[in-house]
Amino acid sequence: MREFGEAVAALPWTQFLPLALLGALCAYLPRCRFLGHRVPRETGAYGALLFTGVFLLPPGLAALAPLPGALLGHRPAEGRTRHAIRLMVTAAAAAYCFRLLTEGLLGDALPATGADPGHAQPAAAPLTITLLPALIAVLTCAAADRALGGSRSAAAILLGHLPYGLLGLLAATLWHAVPGPGLLGALPVLAPGYICCWIMARSRQLDAAHRATVAALVQAVDLKDRYTRGHSERVGHAAALIARELGLDTERVHALRTAGALHDIGKLAVPTRTLRKEGPLSDEEWHQIRRHPEHGYRIVRGIRVLGEAVDAALHHHESYDGSGYPAGLAGPRIPEAARIVAVADAFDAMTSTRSYRRARPVPEALAELRRCAGTQFDPRMVAALGTALERYGWPYTEPPAPEATGRDVPATRSCSDRQVPDEQPGART
Repeated sequence: MREFGEAVAALPWTQFLPLALLGALCAYLPRCRFLGHRVPRETGAYGALLFTGVFLLPPGLAALAPLPGALLGHRPAEGRTRHAIRLMVTAAAAAYCFRLLTEGLLGDALPATGADPGHAQPAAAPLTITLLPALIAVLTCAAADRALGGSRSAAAILLGHLPYGLLGLLAATLWHAVPGPGLLGALPVLAPGYICCWIMARSRQLDAAHRATVAALVQAVDLKDRYTRGHSERVGHAAALIARELGLDTERVHALRTAGALHDIGKLAVPTRTLRKEGPLSDEEWHQIRRHPEHGYRIVRGIRVLGEAVDAALHHHESYDGSGYPAGLAGPRIPEAARIVAVADAFDAMTSTRSYRRARPVPEALAELRRCAGTQFDPRMVAALGTALERYGWPYTEPPAPEATGRDVPATRSCSDRQVPDEQPGART
C-alpha cells in the first residue's frame, strides 16, 4: 500500500492538473452565461491540450487529462460519455506510442525529470529528436479516432489532428524549457492555438450558414417555378463539372456550383402567373421573363460571399456573338462564370423533361451545344462539358417521356432564332 501511495505521489501531477483544468475551462466557455454566445461550441474539444498531455504525461494520465473537458461539453449526457471514451482511448494510444518510440530512440540519454526518477520525460528532448515519434503518435491518434467511429474520412481526421499535434509538441517542449511553473512556457503556444481554433470554428459556422442560405434561395425558386424544379441543382452540378475540367481550383469550383444553383434567382421577382402560364406569352409577359437576370443581380449583388454567382445571375443569357441579353456582351467580355453557367443551363434544359416537350438524350443535347458553339456558347466551355461528361457521366439522366403535353418546342434557343428562351414553361413563340 505504501509503495502504491509513493507511486501515485511520484506521478507528474503538476503537469496533469493544469492541463485538465484548462480542458475543463475550454469546454465550459461555450456554456458560460456571459461569454457563451461569443464562443463556438466546437472549441470545447481543444486538441492542442490533448496532444500536450500525450507528449508530457504517462499514458494513464494522458488518457485522464481530457476527461473533465469531455464531460463538461455541450453534447447530451450520452454523447458526452461516448466522446470522453473516444478521447481517453485515442490519447492513451498516442501517448503509449510516443513514449515507447522515444524511449527506444533515446534510451538513457535523457535525464529523468519530475518527481519520479523512473519516468523520463521524452518531451524534454530536443524538438528535432522527438518529431518522428510525435508524428507517429499523431497518426496513431488519428487511426484510433477513425476506428472508434469518427464520421469524417481518414484523410480529414489526419489533417485535423496534425495542426493540434504540432501545437501540442511545441507546448510540451516549452513546458520543459521554462524554469519554474512550466505552464508559463506552454501558454504562449496554447493561447494563440485556442484563438486559431476559435477562428476556425467561426469560419465553419459562417460556411454552414452560407450553404444554408444558398439552399434556401434555390428552394424558393423551385417552389415558385414548379416547371423547372430541380433545375438549379442540376445546373450547379454541370457548372462544377465544367469548372473542374477547366482545371480551376477547388474554391472556384465550389463558387461556380453556387453560381449555377443561383442563376435563376431573379425568377422570384417574375409574376407567378407568367412563370406557370401554359400557353404562349404575350409581349409584356415575354418582357417580364427577359428581365429575370436583372432582378437576380439586384437580389444577390449585396452578398459579397457569393462572388462569381453575381455575374452569372446577370449575364447567363448573353450570347457569345453578342446577340444575347441584358447587356449584349460578346466573347471574353462575358464573365467566365456566366459563360460556364450558360452552357450548363442550356444542357440541363435540353436533358430534362418539361410539360411542353420531352427530354433529349445527352448525346443529342451535346450535339446541339456544339452546333451553337461560337455563336450562342463559348466553344471552350462546350468542349469542357463534353469531356467531363465522358469522364464522369451525367447522374440525372432520365428516359424520354412517351408523350408530352402541349407543343413540343426546342429546349434551347436556336442559333438562328433567339426568340424562344430555354426556361419556357409553355409553347411560347
